[in-house]
Amino acid sequence: MTLERAESHALLQESVRELCRRFPPEYWRGLDRTRSYPEEFVRALTEHGYLAVLIPEEYGGAGLGLTEASIILEEINRSGGNATACHAQMYTMGALLRYGSAEQKARYLPVIARGELRLQAFAVTEPQAGSETTRISTMAVRRGDRYVVRGQKTFTSRVKQSDLMMLLARTTPYDELVDKTEGLSLFLVDIHAAGDHLHVEPIETMINHHTSQVFFDDVAVPVENLIGEEGKGFRYIIDGWNAERILVAAEAIGDGRWFIERAAAYARDRIVFGRPIGANQGVQFPIAEAYAHLEAADLVRFDAARRFDAGEPCGAQANMAKYLASEAAWKAADVCLTTHGGFGFAVDYDVERKFRETRLFKTAPVSNNLVLAYLGQHVLGLPRSY
Repeated sequence: MTLERAESHALLQESVRELCRRFPPEYWRGLDRTRSYPEEFVRALTEHGYLAVLIPEEYGGAGLGLTEASIILEEINRSGGNATACHAQMYTMGALLRYGSAEQKARYLPVIARGELRLQAFAVTEPQAGSETTRISTMAVRRGDRYVVRGQKTFTSRVKQSDLMMLLARTTPYDELVDKTEGLSLFLVDIHAAGDHLHVEPIETMINHHTSQVFFDDVAVPVENLIGEEGKGFRYIIDGWNAERILVAAEAIGDGRWFIERAAAYARDRIVFGRPIGANQGVQFPIAEAYAHLEAADLVRFDAARRFDAGEPCGAQANMAKYLASEAAWKAADVCLTTHGGFGFAVDYDVERKFRETRLFKTAPVSNNLVLAYLGQHVLGLPRSY
């Protein structure tokens, strides 16, 4: 990394931290208690241009890379916030910027950059298909100048907080395909235009995540909202997945740093048997070990982001970044909770909230077991395990 870029990253980190200081722990604690969406926080991020960081300058964005986007999300979580409330508007850009038409970019990117439209929903997962994305059954049938969509998605987050949804749907029946990665297409769906043909049922979870089941009952999508070529959508969302994994890795690292900093501070200040508990190796060494794992994961995160920004293949690095960062964050979370003892379970210390939030990263957006399966098959050349 050049000195100039390192300095710009430091300035970006400090500016995000300064914004986050306006939203103290009490703010996030209150949202968690009422399961409310951080509307004020997302609005502030939008006004400062952070959610448009990947949008090119000619469309009103910052024109920066995934590296900078990851720094923004890391700092949000390191400050005690929860960046999952807004990260989708960054990683959906991976597919739209690379495969969207000139007309689509001109039509949507400026209004997204200005915050007039929100693209926070990414509808891929289905109840029956789960992680086997090539087996999704939601169909988009071409009828003249539009596609008509019928089917169901699950764990589609922030539908109620979005104006636009990126949708992966089947345009060729599964049993007609030789290559099962074909026949899936990617669309931009106007949620408001769908009206009563789109039904949303919120799913209550252990964290304040705003995710839902979505039912498509003959939702009409104009042909001009097809991204790229029909049938090539699976390949397009791989870019989005790589971006998503890298950004989620950054969020996990932000959580990990929050846990390490909190644990170390508490271990320095908490006096038991006449001395700080951090003087005991049983307390000190687990914190140090969690810190070492986190720093190693961070290096892989930045390598993956650099490769993505350079247009290089980064599937292995993106997956490893997500895996290592989520595991390191979870280790740091456990260490932090253990260090705090009973106070770790007290709501006012925020450890239990962050503990719940960071556990998500081991499961979503992709299970760590599937990451290991990917590495085994596609990197190490081992037989397919599923």
